[in-house]
Amino acid sequence: MRNLTGLMCFTGIVLAGCQVVDEPTKVVVKKASSLPVATDDPKAILGSQLYFDVNLSLNRNQSCATCHNPAKGFIDDRDNGVSGMASLGSDQVSIGDRNTPTAAYAALSPLFSKKQDGSYIGGQFHDGRASSLADQAAGPPLNPGEMAMLSKDQVLQRINENAFYKTQFAALFGEEVLVNSETAYQGMSDAIMAFEQTELFMPFDSKYDRYLRGEVAFNDQEELGRTLFFSEQFTNCNQCHQLNSSPFYATETFTDFTYHNIGVPENLALRKINGVTEKDLGLFANPDVNGQSEQGKFKVPSLRNVAVTGPYMHNGVFQDLRTVVLFYDKYNNVTRKVNPESGTNWLDPEVTQNLAPELTDGPALDDQRIDAIVAFLKTLTDERYEALIN
Repeated sequence: MRNLTGLMCFTGIVLAGCQVVDEPTKVVVKKASSLPVATDDPKAILGSQLYFDVNLSLNRNQSCATCHNPAKGFIDDRDNGVSGMASLGSDQVSIGDRNTPTAAYAALSPLFSKKQDGSYIGGQFHDGRASSLADQAAGPPLNPGEMAMLSKDQVLQRINENAFYKTQFAALFGEEVLVNSETAYQGMSDAIMAFEQTELFMPFDSKYDRYLRGEVAFNDQEELGRTLFFSEQFTNCNQCHQLNSSPFYATETFTDFTYHNIGVPENLALRKINGVTEKDLGLFANPDVNGQSEQGKFKVPSLRNVAVTGPYMHNGVFQDLRTVVLFYDKYNNVTRKVNPESGTNWLDPEVTQNLAPELTDGPALDDQRIDAIVAFLKTLTDERYEALIN
């Protein structure tokens, strides 16, 4: 099963039923939390095989790992003709309209729900349309623009081709689980969720985490960036990108899982290729949401591994992390008129209504402070990805 070599390379383990074609390069993942490792739970082991199995796509050429590559921060790093702004489907033609979010730390998001104040929180995807991680795992196999399987029955047929799957599904979910496509599909989704809940996806071992544990020190620029990020006086970053009240919380998510319209412009380059003409209304597209006040809002992403998981924003419109910080600063700094990536003025928001009032809460930042914030954001990179930082 050649498609599983990526997992073996990444974790340094050989899973049952695999045939090693290449000698894997072993990478040690240090246990930095109380989360289970991938080999502790039989359901997670099954989920790991399903995660890397290209046979669960119509053309047997795409797996979960294709668009969420563990070696690259769980993003789609393929050369797909659109500079990584969206993913190529199993048909090798379809191009999505949204940037593939990282699967790292996704398990920390709460279930999608409506808060007492009427705002929304949690869920998966940029618009929260999948409430749980299992719901999210259930989406891509049947999405015609992604793995493109025609039905749950077809997925069941592919599962039944694999003797290891048949044994493990029966052991974990009961002897009758592979008789019915609904129960089989739910079992598949639950197993993938179990894999994504392991520390492989969220090791909490970045320089920031090591700094909190007293193992390393920040340089002056990183320390300035940390101070600015968590400050309520000098920036407003932490209004959306801090969950816990203390800036020294050991497993900070760097997102509060809420939804906002921050004025992201239309990605004209991507739209030129995929032919999409309708506005992306974000949260409003979630079938559980119907308020006009939710148009243009997208889920606040975690900033963990942000330095290595570009391009940025829900539509991949920005390639460089510094550009993102400059984009935020333009709301408070009259000198920030030009997008450095295009050389032209910043484009108007794709959805002009419902802009977040927090955007104009902060003071203008000079270049030194912009660079310091970027330097701090780089410290949020998991240790195994630090070599990928530009």
